[in-house]
Amino acid sequence: MSQAASTEIKVSADETLQPKEGYWLPVIVLIIGTFMAILDSSLMNVAIPKLMSVFGVSQNEVEWVITGYMLASAVVVPMGGFLADRFGYKTTFLTTLIAFVIGSALCGMAWDNSSLVAFRIIQGLGGGFIMPIGMAMLYQIVPRDKVQVAMGVWGISAMAAPAMGPTLSGYLVDNFSWRYLFYINLPIGFVAIALGFILLKETPKQTGLKFDYLGTFLSMLMFGSLLLALTDGQKEGWTSLYIVGLFFISFFSFVLLLWVELGKDNPVMDFRLFKNSMFTISLIASSFVMIAMQGGVYLMPVYIQNVLGLTPMQTGILMMPQSIAMAFMMPIAGKLTSKFGPAPLGIVGLAIVGLVTVELHNIAQNTPHHWITWMLVIRGIGIGLCMMPLSAAGMNTLPNHMIGRASSLSNVVRNVMASFGIAVLTSIMTRSTSTYATHIAEKMDTTSPAFTEFQTNVTHRYMELGVDPASAAGGVSGVLAAMIQKEALTRGIAETLLISAIPAFFSLFIVFFMIRRKKAAAAGADSAGQQHVMIEM
Repeated sequence: MSQAASTEIKVSADETLQPKEGYWLPVIVLIIGTFMAILDSSLMNVAIPKLMSVFGVSQNEVEWVITGYMLASAVVVPMGGFLADRFGYKTTFLTTLIAFVIGSALCGMAWDNSSLVAFRIIQGLGGGFIMPIGMAMLYQIVPRDKVQVAMGVWGISAMAAPAMGPTLSGYLVDNFSWRYLFYINLPIGFVAIALGFILLKETPKQTGLKFDYLGTFLSMLMFGSLLLALTDGQKEGWTSLYIVGLFFISFFSFVLLLWVELGKDNPVMDFRLFKNSMFTISLIASSFVMIAMQGGVYLMPVYIQNVLGLTPMQTGILMMPQSIAMAFMMPIAGKLTSKFGPAPLGIVGLAIVGLVTVELHNIAQNTPHHWITWMLVIRGIGIGLCMMPLSAAGMNTLPNHMIGRASSLSNVVRNVMASFGIAVLTSIMTRSTSTYATHIAEKMDTTSPAFTEFQTNVTHRYMELGVDPASAAGGVSGVLAAMIQKEALTRGIAETLLISAIPAFFSLFIVFFMIRRKKAAAAGADSAGQQHVMIEM
């Protein structure tokens, strides 16, 4: 936007945004919308075997039900702030909710895997906007001195939904139909939309903004190819032409995107936000926390199901106390942040996360369930203490008219880092498991009395089941291979958990820079009350 074609309007935060009295009811609308979007994502993993059976397709084909939604929701995130500034936050938020509900209804009516994937993409195009715009609206609704507590309460939905997802999914699939995984969004969505029309008020629209078509295309190409590479890298091979090609496209798309966006006055992705040092430090710290979180969120279910032998529903119940602990701590962390600032809570929370993750690497095949639950609960307390304060620390230094772009940028970066964390940890776990399996097999003494006794017991057990002696003797090798693989997987997960603690300790180091920037952050927060909103005339 050129200076000649624009006018600068000075308005106070209260005049541009919504009335601050009674802001909790609008916040509840944002919580319901966020809860619905995150719950839907957490429902699908458990349903994959059922969908394979219903549609008669392979796992690779049905996984596009998850991948399609993930890619669609990720590539639209950068546009959230721009569209909200252009059309208003209420209009944009409610439109995305409506699109998500329509997509959910279509998914429930899908007749084959291809139609379900197509409808999931429609659902993802709506769902991708909900969380970043919801976070931005929170800052538009709540006074800055209350926003930490509100962020903590809003964050409950982000923790409660994944806790309920596996258990609820297992119940619906076992007792009703897979279609209810999508139909359950309809009543929740209708309530959120109705309350949104009543309780939310529109923000000023910057009607002169021109849509950044080139920036949008490049951002979608960059994030789409990057996330697809991170998702399929382990399956296709990191050095395969397909994955290397995707990384190549992503890298050069990013270079072009950076060049294009830095030359625009109203870019869809405003990289100039990184000039705010507090925002940059906050985003780096919270991004590494996202990687550290995957140690518990991704690795522990693999261990619980494949080593301890629990079902997905039982796994969800075992891990639910961790999510409850996170949800319980978030509003408390918000209140404490208002009093002590984000850095002390970040240091304490990250220290807990790092130390407990290190302790979790002591898992074995016979680890008691209650020990796992308590370790995860303590870890959840640490995540609840640090995650939201670190995420909000940088946002609090920005004026309200920049919040939408900042929320979109920070959400897409954290999504990429979470996918990167899963890809890296999966690769490490797979390699470690293979190495341990080879090492155990090489060290095994097949001439020892212990091995002879094991071989005899297994052979007799097979013969008791009616298997002939030759087949029973041959079955020993299969049992032995399974035992080696199970022990190797246990050790591989344990080693990967230890490595996943490194990002938490690295974030701990970064948080110390927040203390040095405390005065700058406070000055930025004070300036939020008097904003400069550029509106093209």
